[in-house]
Amino acid sequence: MGLVGTAAVRDGGAALPHGFWAAVRVWLEKPQVANRRLCGAAIEAEGTVPLGEGGEASRPLAAVWGGGSGGGQEGRAASAGAVELGRLWREVRGQLSAGHGHLPPPLTPWGGPGRRSKLRAVLRTLLPRGRSVGPPAPPTKELAVEDVDTGTVTFLPLEENSEGKYQIKKCNIYQIQLTHIKDEEWSVSVVAPFPEDWFSDGIAYPKLAWLGNELLSRLAKWSVEQKPSEFKSTLSLISVAKYSKVYQGLKEKYREMVKVWPEVTDPEKFVYEDVAIAAYLLILWEEERKEKGLTKKQSFVDLGCGNGLLVHILNNEGESTIMPGDSHLFPDTDWLIGNHSDELTPWIPVIAARSSYSCCYFVLPCCFFDFHGKYSRRQSKKTQYREYLDFVAQVGFVCGFHVEEDCLRIPSTKRVCLIGKNRTYPSTECALIDKQITQYINNRQTCAVVMCDRRVGFNHKDHSDGVCKETDSELPENETDTAGTIWMPGFQPREKVEQIRNCASLPRDFVDDVVLNVANLLLNATPQKSCSNIHGGNMNTWNQGESLSLKEVAEHLNKETLKRLKSEYGGLQTLLKNNHQVFEVLNGRVHIRDWRKEKPSTKMKPEVKRRLSAEAFKTRLCWFFIHHPDGCSLPSESCPYAHGTEELRQSQIIKKKKYIQ
Repeated sequence: MGLVGTAAVRDGGAALPHGFWAAVRVWLEKPQVANRRLCGAAIEAEGTVPLGEGGEASRPLAAVWGGGSGGGQEGRAASAGAVELGRLWREVRGQLSAGHGHLPPPLTPWGGPGRRSKLRAVLRTLLPRGRSVGPPAPPTKELAVEDVDTGTVTFLPLEENSEGKYQIKKCNIYQIQLTHIKDEEWSVSVVAPFPEDWFSDGIAYPKLAWLGNELLSRLAKWSVEQKPSEFKSTLSLISVAKYSKVYQGLKEKYREMVKVWPEVTDPEKFVYEDVAIAAYLLILWEEERKEKGLTKKQSFVDLGCGNGLLVHILNNEGESTIMPGDSHLFPDTDWLIGNHSDELTPWIPVIAARSSYSCCYFVLPCCFFDFHGKYSRRQSKKTQYREYLDFVAQVGFVCGFHVEEDCLRIPSTKRVCLIGKNRTYPSTECALIDKQITQYINNRQTCAVVMCDRRVGFNHKDHSDGVCKETDSELPENETDTAGTIWMPGFQPREKVEQIRNCASLPRDFVDDVVLNVANLLLNATPQKSCSNIHGGNMNTWNQGESLSLKEVAEHLNKETLKRLKSEYGGLQTLLKNNHQVFEVLNGRVHIRDWRKEKPSTKMKPEVKRRLSAEAFKTRLCWFFIHHPDGCSLPSESCPYAHGTEELRQSQIIKKKKYIQ
């Protein structure tokens, strides 16, 4: 009775019990990774509390999280948090088991003979995600009490009464327990003293079965995982509570844009991604105004290659934009933004440093570019993404910034941002830093990275990028003055209209000729494959042809055709894959596609993809109906392509050309 679930854990790497407390910390600080109906948690106070009667929380260990401004304010907040936690603890203890502070059975009691007299308490607020209909659910407060000696953490839900005091919601108390069985065998359990009274709101408190299955399995897995993350925690530099509120407001305000999105890209991803970035910047800038005592909102320039939605949102929220001028420096701008900034990514800290001493930057690296072209890897021990982030962070450090790293909550695999808002040098040393930047860029172009083994504002063991030592040679006089000059003469920006080299821009008659030649090659290869085809009750055979390797296909094409295909990325294979209607390329072999074998996807497609699929139906002629000796393998009503010109529908899809502004 009361046991919600137990998971056996085998600890072959000596991760426990430390790993268990690390897993509990994840559940405390980032509950949204397990419970998707939560947006996060705000840790409001934490510290040690006494087992005995009375007493305040230990001040050195208590802290208020979620938006302290640093310095003296942070110290005062920590002290106030300790007092608040102590007061709350006294109120809560008296509500347990007739006021004696005892946990109801079958929960493991706190403390005991020969055990320490203090526990660790964490006061958190669970922040629900916004709902598509109706008002947002209210946040939920919870006091988590950790007892290292017994290997337990007890969660006490709190409700505020009309007098402003907190009452324990006893029906939803639960405890997570770690038990050592023998040798490498451990178990993690979830226990609830009043399972029959458990109240599930479907948000902060799911059903008990979820705790005993989903949460328990994750805790067991996290407890023995010894793979440290190479990135910072999500939203580590701003208040999660503030972010949640601003994000939900912006999402509601701009949700109509999803319905009228003019591009072919998925609006569910791109609209809400820019909404999330805007919410992050608005909170970041609000905190900066508080820190620096500013009243006027910051101005910004977006140097990215995006679609302009981020700028539109920030403008609507009262931030001001300064359009980039011919000088490419922005002395009157507070912030430079690099959202999908591509070739400009490593240049943004340089432009910020040279614009003014007060100019800051925010960059969200995605594509990997150096100062002069594509970024070349130098370290095999890091992922390419981690190495590139370290390189961009190092550029910021060379430019004299304290570089901070954070992880955004956006639907993207590239979601780490780098922020430079404070300088490492006094304003009197601007000329010296400018000389340092010039030398760094020049040396980066000629050999490898120059700089140093100084540390950036986040914890990674190596920021040197596997590069050469800083050179002591003096720069020529004409290289020290950057004003009015081109910073890197060898820099090649992209053309305003990108060259398309994925076979899509090849002449239609050339592509049709290659497709017909390859199809005839497969159809006439021996032995021929045939398959029964039933149309209207008549049985006949449909020639599937033979499969050939890409090499075998290439051997049958003339030299001029092959030469033309080699100038395209992917060559012959790309052309055949582009002609998905006719061919299937699997494991280096080319097959005639049999549309009868195409299985409908069991996974629900996003609304935009379903719409595009419906709009494309019967807008192109069926190649098999026209060219295959046996015609199409599907009846007209089942084939997505038109069997003759009389079935053709006009396409509603406007293809987008990619222009670089």
